[in-house]
Amino acid sequence: MQRTTMIAAVLSLAAVGGIVTAQAPTSAPSGPAAEVLGAYNRVKTNAIKAAEKMPAESYGFKPHPDIRTFARVVNHISEAQVGSCGAVLGTPAADLPKVPAETATKEEVLAALKASFVLCDKAYGSTTDANLADPIKNPRGSRARITVLWGNISHDNEQYAILSDYLRDKDLTPPTSEK
Repeated sequence: MQRTTMIAAVLSLAAVGGIVTAQAPTSAPSGPAAEVLGAYNRVKTNAIKAAEKMPAESYGFKPHPDIRTFARVVNHISEAQVGSCGAVLGTPAADLPKVPAETATKEEVLAALKASFVLCDKAYGSTTDANLADPIKNPRGSRARITVLWGNISHDNEQYAILSDYLRDKDLTPPTSEK
């Protein structure tokens, strides 16, 4: 009797263990495509938060007369993303999101930034380890998909640093420095 109970207990534990193992979450994606996607998602969050944080009345702010306005820097991110991610997706120029004038409202500039990230979400989401070396045609010639995407991330990080400086000039804490 004890032996039967013991066997039943062992089989029950094995079954429960199998269920737990089967229900365990799969590991996060890994490899170069996952690294690119992770870096993109981080800069996306930072850029959007910085653009949201600057008050509407400060979108025309220039730290110096010879430097771009805050709105212009945000629009520059949007323009670069539309170009890079549109190229990765093979989207015709006529079908790409439009970027407003630097004199547009905060809402319009922010909407264009978010639209550029929606486009890039598709470009980064379509990237796999298998297609990282695929050639992407752009105005500068042909580059590997990974080169275009890492270039976009690098550019966005550079522009985020500029947005952070503008925020600090307005006594605002950049998103990456918040506690």
